[in-house]
Amino acid sequence: MIAPPNTRRLTLSRPLDLRLTLAPTRYGKGDPSCLLRSDECFRATRTPTGPATVHLVVRDGGIEAEAWGPGADWALDQLPLLVGEHDDLEGFDPRTGVVAELVRRHPGLRIGASHRVMEALVPAVCAHQVSGFEGKRAHRQVMQAYGEPAPGPSGIELTVPPDPRILASTSHHDLHPLGLERARADVIRRAAARSVTVEAVVDQSPDEAEHRLRSIAGVGAWTAAVVRQVALGDADAVPMGDERSKHLVAWAFLGEPRGTDAQMLELLEPYRGHRGRVLRLLRAERPAPHRAGDEHRSA
Repeated sequence: MIAPPNTRRLTLSRPLDLRLTLAPTRYGKGDPSCLLRSDECFRATRTPTGPATVHLVVRDGGIEAEAWGPGADWALDQLPLLVGEHDDLEGFDPRTGVVAELVRRHPGLRIGASHRVMEALVPAVCAHQVSGFEGKRAHRQVMQAYGEPAPGPSGIELTVPPDPRILASTSHHDLHPLGLERARADVIRRAAARSVTVEAVVDQSPDEAEHRLRSIAGVGAWTAAVVRQVALGDADAVPMGDERSKHLVAWAFLGEPRGTDAQMLELLEPYRGHRGRVLRLLRAERPAPHRAGDEHRSA
């Protein structure tokens, strides 16, 4: 018999679009750790106190949450961070132009923080220098091979992300059949071997976290920016080398279908402190012509 869930209710301080806010924590529709709908989410995670499954429903100006597993209390305690209750909008008040219109259309998009660094880093490495399809497939196969069934109600078949100790013990030969060549496999193995240090970046400043993450051989600016935004809730993180992001910015601000990293930084500079937020708003709209070949990422 499944034990009854721990429950919590969180009153929201401002509008919340649950799907847009939690979208970065789901790595494709086939992510076996997450079921995400417009106002409901089931999410499996590996907390410092053990695996947990969290069920969130937006209702009557708040979130009703229930959680199962050894990590249930920890996951519920992190709920305000996860859904962006602490998202700081200071310095972000666009009154006119494309960004102001995006804010008007998506008032409930927030920058949340999962505070699970390895859970953000592994899929980011899987997506490194390959198409979005290939990255999501590799991440899904790693989850299926090394994850474990998530606690929770029957009928919701989720997978808890792999224990870093297990990933650290793999060889690149183990990971190659899952769609990871030696370079990406070794980055995951190195990060997993330092998982205690890696997870500790949630208590550091963005610059310190960037330095710590990039001290892992193979982790570059793009991967570190993804981790900073998803795990740390860094609203200014810009994924340099991301083909889709620079083209989105060029299309939205200039009406040009293709852009460069330098151009992206120049156009986003007026929003410094919230440049990653602007990118999230642009992604919510998908305003630019999109092609599979544009999804390759740098390190």
